[in-house]
Amino acid sequence: MPKILVTNDDGVHSEGIHALAAALRPLGQVIVAAPHIEASAIGHALTLRRPLRLERLRDGVYEIDGTPTDCVNIGITKLFQSLPDLVVSGINKGYNLGDDVTYSGTVSAAMEGTLLGVPSMAVSQVEGEVAGFEAAGRVAQLVAARLLVEGLPAKTLLNVNVPRGEVSGIRITRLGHRVYREKVIQEVDPRGRPYYWIGVGPPEWREDEASDIAAVHAGLASVTPLHLDLTHFGALGRMAEWEGGLNALLKKRQR
Repeated sequence: MPKILVTNDDGVHSEGIHALAAALRPLGQVIVAAPHIEASAIGHALTLRRPLRLERLRDGVYEIDGTPTDCVNIGITKLFQSLPDLVVSGINKGYNLGDDVTYSGTVSAAMEGTLLGVPSMAVSQVEGEVAGFEAAGRVAQLVAARLLVEGLPAKTLLNVNVPRGEVSGIRITRLGHRVYREKVIQEVDPRGRPYYWIGVGPPEWREDEASDIAAVHAGLASVTPLHLDLTHFGALGRMAEWEGGLNALLKKRQR
């Protein structure tokens, strides 16, 4: 029976993580290990300057007082006797589209699973008035079942985003590009000193029909393969000629 680690960045008490665990249980043994409080937008942070606590809440459900990345590390090494077959992070409350993946604790948890050699995916669903994570759970189950059979190339993970309500289909996409222009909000405290909130204004995005952003706006679930090798190979080739000049300048300044 496949072994599946489920985590998130919204915290162990989030409705989304338990909807995800329930959707994946028909596929194998599911263990939940998640932050004890919300840890959204924390990226790929590791806790290195204090000890971490692992607490069993009930059978198969554990909380850890750390980041999503901490949870994947501790979950894989302490809750399984061997590597699990799959790490699934989510269901996040809100999309993780385009450039948002660089901030997302949800996506970073799947990145950590990938770095540790386990096929991994992140699942997110848009927030809205309609309650429930049924649509994202159904999509997650379908993609996870395929992933358990097919696997993934090295250093590759899947980022899944699901619109709320009826999903008209599933599209394989690439990352889009969206920017939050009015991101920092300045206010003044009672003593007249400025302070700042890093907030989120309305996003702007580039039109691209092949992107994850376009897919979810069309009512489709997007499945985007992400790669952890951030090397820009085109630039690497073009910059090869820099070496001679840079080394000549370095030697000149070291004299």
